[in-house]
Amino acid sequence: MSDVTDARAVESYLRGLQNRICRELERLDGEARFVADPWQREEGGGGVSRILSDGAVFERAGVGFSDVYGSQLPPSASAARPELAGRGFRAMGVSLVIHPRNPYVPTAHANVRFFIAEKPGEVPVWWFGGGFDLTPYYGFEDDVRHWHRQAQAACAPFGEHVHPRLKSWCDDYFHLKHRNEPRGVGGLFFDDWQEGGFDQAFGLMRSVGDHFLPAYVPIVERRSAMPYGQREREWQALRRGRYVEFNLVWDRGTLFGLQSGGRTESILMSMPPQVAWRYRHEPVAASPEAELLEKFLKVRDWV
Repeated sequence: MSDVTDARAVESYLRGLQNRICRELERLDGEARFVADPWQREEGGGGVSRILSDGAVFERAGVGFSDVYGSQLPPSASAARPELAGRGFRAMGVSLVIHPRNPYVPTAHANVRFFIAEKPGEVPVWWFGGGFDLTPYYGFEDDVRHWHRQAQAACAPFGEHVHPRLKSWCDDYFHLKHRNEPRGVGGLFFDDWQEGGFDQAFGLMRSVGDHFLPAYVPIVERRSAMPYGQREREWQALRRGRYVEFNLVWDRGTLFGLQSGGRTESILMSMPPQVAWRYRHEPVAASPEAELLEKFLKVRDWV
């Protein structure tokens, strides 16, 4: 493969994806606009973090593009992958987290990324990764089924085996091991993906990126005008606490970014603006809050 040409194609796609998603989220919100915050990494590379705050629909939305490189990986990464030791690397991706104002609109996360490590005289090591997952505060079967149908459609051109594999991967990854509970209702997740060669793997990454808006926008449009009160906002803040726990304890992207000298503000832009914890809080039996835990935060076939 031509590494330079292919890397440029990936970079072009990712920058365009960031632009498309930001435009659509601004349209949905109707009031707030993204503020662009370009940044440079001293060790090499940089990116653009775009943040929308205090909107009519979105309390905070962050859509970041990064393209970083260096002469060597952090020790934790090269220890896990010995074949990467002594190689220069380049890692680029788009990552987004959307925290809605209305508790009936779920939080959504998506990420698509490309990694390549090179050493003179040796074949490059590369892979793609990404996915998207949904974290509702109140459960609606129509929304969750729609989300998973779009996830299935994203995988369909690449073989019948791909969607079940990526769904299961997502269910396993977005799991709070210290609480033994899912973070949300899942979606897709993949990493270290080389299946079918570069063009095929790049195609899967693009398809996942392209299906995020069709998966999320109809849910936002259905739920953003629903009335809510203090009870729903308090529950939303409690469940956001689980989101923070996962990102700080288990998320590999967060850990890699911090360990590789990434920009802290951009890495942590995924955090919700308001969060709460209560000691041993349990929702009222047979309440909509209890239904989320008992019916929706379970691994199941939604399609």
